[in-house]
Amino acid sequence: MLSTSNVAVQFGAKPLFEQVTVKFSDGNRYGLIGANGSGKSTLMKVLGGDLDPSAGDVMLQAGMRLGKLNQNQFGYEDDRVLDVVMRGHTELWAAMNERDRIYADPNATDADYMKAAELEGVFAEYGGYDAEARAGSILTDAGIHESRHNGPMREVPPGLKLRVLLAQALFSRPDVLLLDEPTNNLDINSIRWLESALNNYDATMVIISHDRHFLNQVCTHVADLDFQQLKVYPGNYDDFMLASVQARARVEAANAKAKDRISDLQEFVRRFSANASKARQATSRKKQLEKIKIEEIRPSSRQNPYIRFEQGKKLYRSAVSVEKLSFSYPGSVEKVLDNVTVNIEGGERVAIIGPNGAGKTTLMRLLAGELRPTAGRIVWVENAQAGYMPQDPQAEFDDKTDLFSWMSQYTGKADDDQIVRATLGRLLFSGEETKKSVKVLSGGEKGRMIYGKLMLTKPNVLLMDEPTNHMDMETIESLQIGLEHYPGTLIFVSHDREFVGGLATRIIELRAGGGITDFRGTYDEYLKGQGIEV
Repeated sequence: MLSTSNVAVQFGAKPLFEQVTVKFSDGNRYGLIGANGSGKSTLMKVLGGDLDPSAGDVMLQAGMRLGKLNQNQFGYEDDRVLDVVMRGHTELWAAMNERDRIYADPNATDADYMKAAELEGVFAEYGGYDAEARAGSILTDAGIHESRHNGPMREVPPGLKLRVLLAQALFSRPDVLLLDEPTNNLDINSIRWLESALNNYDATMVIISHDRHFLNQVCTHVADLDFQQLKVYPGNYDDFMLASVQARARVEAANAKAKDRISDLQEFVRRFSANASKARQATSRKKQLEKIKIEEIRPSSRQNPYIRFEQGKKLYRSAVSVEKLSFSYPGSVEKVLDNVTVNIEGGERVAIIGPNGAGKTTLMRLLAGELRPTAGRIVWVENAQAGYMPQDPQAEFDDKTDLFSWMSQYTGKADDDQIVRATLGRLLFSGEETKKSVKVLSGGEKGRMIYGKLMLTKPNVLLMDEPTNHMDMETIESLQIGLEHYPGTLIFVSHDREFVGGLATRIIELRAGGGITDFRGTYDEYLKGQGIEV
């Protein structure tokens, strides 16, 4: 259906990737994975025709339609929701708008009306006369209530905007669907809906995601972009991890056998090459040596940072009490949080979940002291030392200071250059990189710098709001391991179910309107209690 032949992209002296030859077909769903900077989004743009490759060709089978998920969730704020969906069929949308423009022009000529008549034929051919009904049906299936269909996009809650854009991508009934980070900014329930929608839609898909659970639920194949090459594995993400480890083990075992054989042959040649009676055999062994090849095992382009958090003073009982907490933003009568009461014990790992707009980030900011309650209070125990990772850490990187100087603020000592360099090195910043300005860091790099700050300051309570945002698989896995080893109290917000499921010992779900569900147990236990299949 969609294939490439020797595709390469090169922006500078070194190619981002090269000789990518692959076929995406048969209604399979391919998870496109790779380290940050490996070129996943660039390859997706090449596949979608938004970027020309430096070399090679991209081929879409004749008669097949290509659909793409629009990344700009706030790009249609003034457009009617139904119109946003119908834009997904570019030919239909163009014909309809040109036809309507001609009909609305009081100075239209006979030639214009002839053109309009042709456009009516195009409009009909693409199913234009039932287009609104089809768009409405897709929106309803996506959980967008009919009352919103004729309203502007700005009135659609942020958590539902991506559903409208997915409806847009599906509207033209594409045979091939390209999805770049479709779970971004979705809450856990919306991600579960997306999984169901994709599993029930019959199309070949290429999907970029760092959500391991999502890839396991949706993908039938994994396309791994590594060493500037693409390799396809059958199965989901867990299957890929197992297959890649086994493949490496097989090569290592074969190499070990080959090295032993080489050693034996070399020893025979050394001992008998000067012996006339054994000369023919020695020559034969030399020829055998020439045929044995040791397969190169290159280190992966993926890198795992080393993340470990320590705590200063241990908290033995309560960490924080939240008493009848309510909050409204200035100028609003709507309560984001209403009469919330919880007590969090020292050593608990608490996941705060809930739909977008339910107040998760607001609660984290209240706990961190960035906001003051409208009513009620938050009481930290005397020895509590909270370290906070905001969802958007941009404000912490406004100065033009370099990475080394920025991290040096948090050692607590004047001459701890080695500690700072070691911390930066563990987080994959080394050499000249430590001298660059923090202002030019990517989102993922800023997140790693915040990890470093928390590693150095050793808080006994970690407050982390979406700590996996912008991170690649390797960093997410390293962070999860680091938090599993953390002896202190952890309160975190995340939409990554693998992350929540692996860490949480308690679930607090915020509901729209301010209420909460407080469940002591793991995320899987919580889902079972809700009657949701794990």
